[in-house]
Amino acid sequence: MAISLGPVTKASDKLKELLNQAIAREIQVSVQYMWQHVQVRGVKAVAVQDAFKGVAIAEMKHAEKIAERLWYLGATPTTKPTPIVVGDSLKEFLELDVIAEVEAVEMYRQIIELANEEKDYSTAHLFREILEEEEEHHDLFTTMLEEV
Repeated sequence: MAISLGPVTKASDKLKELLNQAIAREIQVSVQYMWQHVQVRGVKAVAVQDAFKGVAIAEMKHAEKIAERLWYLGATPTTKPTPIVVGDSLKEFLELDVIAEVEAVEMYRQIIELANEEKDYSTAHLFREILEEEEEHHDLFTTMLEEV
């Protein structure tokens, strides 16, 4: 009896491309948020500095999980981030971050839907978990923005 050496789940090229886009986005925001952690200044910096760093680390962990899944599905994870825009002030940092999190939520809902259509329930499950964290990041940044 021959045993397949490839993944049990087959993923479409479209789904694999979306996973690579998700990795590129996660790399981008992990750098964006970490640089904001480094560059934030002023009295309010003390209140937000650790939040930027914590979210940056969480985003890098997302990139790792997505890359592992993509590799399992037989594709090579990207190493290139989407364009990184840090901003020049705390207000601009947070405005950019809210936009980035909205984009992530929209993309990850699309990935979940496509993964479910393809009966790739593991990918859908992974992205439901990440989606929940992205919504928490969105809430954090929008709350912080209210105080700026």
